Amino acid sequence: MRRQRTYLVFAAKIAVSLALLYVAVGFVNFGALRERLHRIDTIWFAAALFVLVFQIALVSRRWQRIADGCGAALGITHAILYTLIGSFFSQVLPSTIGGDAARIWFLARDTGAWKSAIFSVLIDRIAGLIWLALLVLICLPWSLVLIHNPVGRTALFAIGAAGVAAPAGLFVLSRSGVAPFQNWKATRHVTEIAATAWTVLTSPKSGAAIALISIAVHLLTVLAVWCCAVAIGSPFTLMDSVLLIPPVILVAAVPVSIAGWGVRESAMLAAFSYAGLPDSDGLLVSILFGAGSFVIGAAGGIVWSVGTNRTRLRALQEAGEKAGGLSL
Repeated sequence: MRRQRTYLVFAAKIAVSLALLYVAVGFVNFGALRERLHRIDTIWFAAALFVLVFQIALVSRRWQRIADGCGAALGITHAILYTLIGSFFSQVLPSTIGGDAARIWFLARDTGAWKSAIFSVLIDRIAGLIWLALLVLICLPWSLVLIHNPVGRTALFAIGAAGVAAPAGLFVLSRSGVAPFQNWKATRHVTEIAATAWTVLTSPKSGAAIALISIAVHLLTVLAVWCCAVAIGSPFTLMDSVLLIPPVILVAAVPVSIAGWGVRESAMLAAFSYAGLPDSDGLLVSILFGAGSFVIGAAGGIVWSVGTNRTRLRALQEAGEKAGGLSL
């Protein structure tokens, strides 16, 4: 029954990705799209790939510091390898669940501490979400100047506010001390994760480093998208990327599609449109960025296939089923 439900969720997310891609393509000027495709600068696309590779190293460093705060020993080499492998599973399985399950399983296998492994990956997701949402809010005054469409303005503010409100609610819950939340099994785990996240992310020893790494990770995404825009000769500037891409990535993180495909393209199309830029540029930039992420994921797949066997595959699939409901 659980496996059937997993397959149904997977099929539903494929359908969502395809449907959103179909809708996004319907708004595109194909003549302009073909022109951009013929003018792709491979050097700038290679630069985007380099930025994404460096981003993997920073994400791994953040996870290492968080894992240490959760009581799990994680070396930087293993953190990079497991994050790279996780990027592969995030590309081929629903949302980020596959990648998170991979990281959890490998860390738990090394340390024997499932709870610490699960907490470290969830808090890593929380940290990324918090600082991405804060980046959206910080840029909001300039973003509103760039976006004149009232719907776009409202959506932008709602995205930033909701992204901050969700983790903030967890922290409030962890500090509330309300007895029922501690007595109910489901809410007890949530409050425990929230309390641990509060401790790790506000720790004088690691909190500032995690914040700086998180901001750098998001700015690298901004830079990679801009490199993709330059590669197709788009008038999309680096400042446009700083103001428009964080909300797009925040929307694409919603776990309703495969690796953000479809959701990211629709959000990118809207962002370019609101900023008065060609729709075809938005779609092509998003596809190039997704292709770059896929290349990084493919490299992780090679690392995984070289270092694992069928027994580990079965164990990883079981871990994925256990962690299926844990993705943020």
